[in-house]
Amino acid sequence: MKKKPHFAVVLSGCGRADGSEIHEAVFALLCVENMGCTYQCFAPDIKQSRVINHLNNELMNEQRNVLIESARIARGNILDLQEFNPQDFDGIIFPGGLGAVTNWCDFAEKGTECTINNSIYSVIRKCYENKVVIGAMCIAPVLIAMALADKKVHFTLGAGGATAQKLEKLGAVHEEVGVTDVCIDRKNRVCSTPAYMLATNMMEVCQGAQNLVGAMCQLIEG
Repeated sequence: MKKKPHFAVVLSGCGRADGSEIHEAVFALLCVENMGCTYQCFAPDIKQSRVINHLNNELMNEQRNVLIESARIARGNILDLQEFNPQDFDGIIFPGGLGAVTNWCDFAEKGTECTINNSIYSVIRKCYENKVVIGAMCIAPVLIAMALADKKVHFTLGAGGATAQKLEKLGAVHEEVGVTDVCIDRKNRVCSTPAYMLATNMMEVCQGAQNLVGAMCQLIEG
């Protein structure tokens, strides 16, 4: 029997306003299991750029660690991103949430002039070089578009707009898709889905995650 794909899922904290969007992260894990596949969670061992009160969206005067916060979602079964080896995985998924553009990079503050965390950038490039299929949800495709802009990677944020246009100036190609649809870049082995960039409920996010994992498995099994 052919071995089912093994996925890495990279988290950026716990909570949509300062970490990983919890629904997106959990549905990604659930849909990997639904496909009969396996996963391992990772997160960089770094400080969060900010901590947000999710009741009122106000900034809190405290510090948190991305790996420790991400462990909440992974139920403790998580590794430091420094331990990631692309040869151990068939696919890798980056859920959205504002942690993607505040903890993994400072895109939320500086746009396309931002700096990407070295470990995140290295993982994306190594996955590309080792033909690990890359998946991204919601705002996370921004990281993929920037890290692989020289490859003219196709990605989606759902609808177009100023952010998509700025990323296209770097060399990436934006595609508009529906809320549960997937932008599939077969050449570069990259898949992305809008999730809460367009979704208005959990069912749409879950269906998008299922479609994303399904598309990734098709590329993996080629």
